[in-house]
Amino acid sequence: MTHPAAAPPTHADKKTAKAQAKADKKAALAQAKADKTKADAQADADKASAAANLKDAKKQ
Repeated sequence: MTHPAAAPPTHADKKTAKAQAKADKKAALAQAKADKTKADAQADADKASAAANLKDAKKQ
């Protein structure tokens, strides 16, 4: 007799695994989008800071 853990995955198991993989991918994409937005905002802030510093330097 085979061990129950060695039984092939059921249709429900496969469906659950597929749904989990889809959810993981969606979460990863959302995280990547959030990271890009944060990086873009930081780049914009850095540009503004550099522009302000340049303006101050020209005044002196």
